Amino acid sequence: MTASPAAQAFLTHYQPLHERFVRYCRSRAGGLMDTEDLVQESVLAALENFERLSDPSRLLGYLIGTAANILRNQQRRLKKTGRWDEEAFGRLAARLPDPALAADIRLLLRAIEQLPAHEQEALSLFELSGFSIRETAEALGISEAAVKTRLSRARARLREWLAEDGRPLSLSRRLAIYSSILL
Repeated sequence: MTASPAAQAFLTHYQPLHERFVRYCRSRAGGLMDTEDLVQESVLAALENFERLSDPSRLLGYLIGTAANILRNQQRRLKKTGRWDEEAFGRLAARLPDPALAADIRLLLRAIEQLPAHEQEALSLFELSGFSIRETAEALGISEAAVKTRLSRARARLREWLAEDGRPLSLSRRLAIYSSILL
């Protein structure tokens, strides 16, 4: 059975984005929902609405917006104050070789959770999912300068908050470690 022309067009545009979109979903889903579920729901919604997109090259932005909406709805349903529960931290800590490192990452995730949503999105796309500044700007529908501003503000807030925890790892090292476990 062959896919419809619309499905083929969707796959053509989606294929190069898949790995990085999965990393983005993994960085954002956290303890709120399973990454695979988030990816599948987002891709299904994008596939169903692909023909309505005025510019298919904007698929990434549509996927990211869809994933963000799904997470917001999930958070409303669960009525949680934070995304990271103890069970989610346990799964994350199991992927790290050292309990002290798990503590560093836990503090990082708690701090990221406190950032404004627009800064979280930029940080997740650029630092954790491997998108370039240009790709991040396109995905968020903002200028490259706005992305750089959001990243700069997010990093400054995180450095300030993490300096108070007394842990030896720098922000950049924590982000690199967290990004590596998202693979």
